[in-house]
Amino acid sequence: MTTEAPPEAHPAAEPPAAPAPRRRLTTLSRTAAGRPVPPARERAAGRARLEDPLISWSAAIGITVLAFVMRVWNLGDPHKFAFDETYYAKDAWSLLHYGHAQDYVDSANDLILGGTTTGVWKDTASMAVHPDGGKWLIALGEHFFGMDPFGWRIASAVVGSLMVLVMCRLGRRLTGSTLLGCVAGLLLMFDGLHFVLSRLALLDIFVAFWLLCAVACVVNDRDWFRAKLGRLAPDGVTSGFGPVRGLLFRPWLLLAGICFGLAIGTKWTALYPLAAFGLLVWAWCWGARRSFGVRWPVLRSALVDGLPAFVHLVVIGAIAYLMTWTGWLMHANDYERDLSSTQYTHFNGGQDWPTASEPDASGLGEVWQSMRSLAHYHRDVYVFHTQFLNDATHTYQSQPSGWPLLNRGVGVDADTDIQPGEDGCTAPEGSNCLRQILLLGTPALWWGGCLAMLWGLVMWIGARDWRWGVPIVGLLSGWLPWMQYDDRPIFLFYAIVLVPFLALAATLAMGQMIGTSREPSRRRTLGVVAAGSFFVLVLANFAWFWPIYTDGLLTHSEWLGRIWFKRWV
Repeated sequence: MTTEAPPEAHPAAEPPAAPAPRRRLTTLSRTAAGRPVPPARERAAGRARLEDPLISWSAAIGITVLAFVMRVWNLGDPHKFAFDETYYAKDAWSLLHYGHAQDYVDSANDLILGGTTTGVWKDTASMAVHPDGGKWLIALGEHFFGMDPFGWRIASAVVGSLMVLVMCRLGRRLTGSTLLGCVAGLLLMFDGLHFVLSRLALLDIFVAFWLLCAVACVVNDRDWFRAKLGRLAPDGVTSGFGPVRGLLFRPWLLLAGICFGLAIGTKWTALYPLAAFGLLVWAWCWGARRSFGVRWPVLRSALVDGLPAFVHLVVIGAIAYLMTWTGWLMHANDYERDLSSTQYTHFNGGQDWPTASEPDASGLGEVWQSMRSLAHYHRDVYVFHTQFLNDATHTYQSQPSGWPLLNRGVGVDADTDIQPGEDGCTAPEGSNCLRQILLLGTPALWWGGCLAMLWGLVMWIGARDWRWGVPIVGLLSGWLPWMQYDDRPIFLFYAIVLVPFLALAATLAMGQMIGTSREPSRRRTLGVVAAGSFFVLVLANFAWFWPIYTDGLLTHSEWLGRIWFKRWV
């Protein structure tokens, strides 16, 4: 936002008055166009709302409905447990009916797919290696639609579609453009990894959803904080910390803490983005205070903004996380009986849970005893993830260093020997047809997003464009921590948390290609053509891979045309 330079005084005018006291409101005096930089209070008031919110919300909701229709279409096929659905769908049903995860009989899959849920579960507690947050959402779908593939997948379809809505709104807030906000949502909608995970009962789509919601709340909090700061200190700050009391409670940051807690309550990997965005919140706060004239803003903001932010994000997040374990805590005695002495407990010389041999307490003593048991259970699950699997291998495991380049997809389901004349196969004699569901991102979006990220580093560090910090911090915090676990089986679909930030980076880059001026020009025309071409390329790429995202029937030659690299199979 800029303002016009004030008119110069006429030589014959009255002598100038004594200069007013200087206020440290900004650190720059002129914009790149030579105009005066607006005071901090004007810049903190938020970007002008030049577009009708009704139109922006209607467009975002329309795109979300389209995303849902795409994801719910033929959702019940294949009629089987696909990949790790075999764990989460059954754990969810057990949570819904017994309050905690229970073991099941060896023939459970056949019984469930045959339409029965009786005689499936045992009375012993199951060693579930992820928190229950995502499984409770899967259980909601099973409650309303039954224990079948559609029932255990519908929650993923709903959540995946809602991610598109959040993405549209986040993109609009960062760019100030309804069009670019919708582009961000459409890019996410047309990513293959996001699309397939929205049609499977795996936990990762729920992690990505809660993380995206948390990031959107953090960005909203940045605008809220600066606007509130501008109202509390309209003339800037000449000494001290600046406004404090009116900024202690931050509603958007409170919502972000809840969302971060629910993300961690689905998979622990969300801890890293919480830490990274917590630091980014602090950086935004001291930057805001510095623009209002606060001296030593880094240290002062750490005290008056960092501590309240810690409470909002970490303390509230911890409470939300603990709530996802409610069912476990209510049945802690079952876990003490069945899982206090396992191979994970004794790994590397570990001892049995002491709570298992203690007399049952009551009242607050029982709560404390259950919490201690849960702590021991956490230790066993941590051992499983970080040590017990170190020597294991899997056909579809991939190195996280290659995830942004889509180094290896994950085959969810395949029927590879459909003969000519069977199931509509039209392959020539001597060949065959096949069906496959492959967890793989849309290459054009991923590779284009990576290039946009490199440009974003230049803009964030060199041009100090704060918006680029959102996708860069999101990508790095969701990706780099996996490097320390590359000696155990990990899979490409864990990278679903990166997709919103790749789409966001691509959107910001497209916005810079188009420019801010609405006047016709050669530069704007070239920018629109380049940005539009990239969007069309992503859409066409997604359409080309559609059959291997949806278990479509392909001849062998058609399938090979979509498997660009040997490592994808």
